Amino acid sequence: MERHAGWRLLRNESVQLTIPGSNDSIALIGVDNAGSRMFPDKSDLPKAVKDLPASEFKILLSHDPSHWRREVLPTTDIDLTLSGHTHAMQFKIGNWSPSKWTYPEWGGMYNEGPQRLYVSTGIGENIAFRFGAYPQIVLLTLQR
Repeated sequence: MERHAGWRLLRNESVQLTIPGSNDSIALIGVDNAGSRMFPDKSDLPKAVKDLPASEFKILLSHDPSHWRREVLPTTDIDLTLSGHTHAMQFKIGNWSPSKWTYPEWGGMYNEGPQRLYVSTGIGENIAFRFGAYPQIVLLTLQR
């Protein structure tokens, strides 16, 4: 279905995006589901980052934010990880959500040394109900 829409899924692979008119590039890395608990782990992060230059800025797309602490932080130099999955359990009051009991990083930006994780609370839902965890589309600006 995605191919018919013109999308390219990054399943345990990466692409280099070159900024037009420059030699600068960004590595965009995608892994298959890096599950935990009840979801199977089909990710292969070493395969996805193979052959990427150490000096290149790297962005990882990994659906489950718990992947960041489990594998990304301890074994890679990936600069920014983008995740979702939690939807803040579709319930949020201020900066608190019951999602934090399952996912320490459940919504927003998190920093650990030079590495960052952004967890979007998304636009979807498991049940037709959201309280305070309003649907969101995030725009991040990267600066050199």
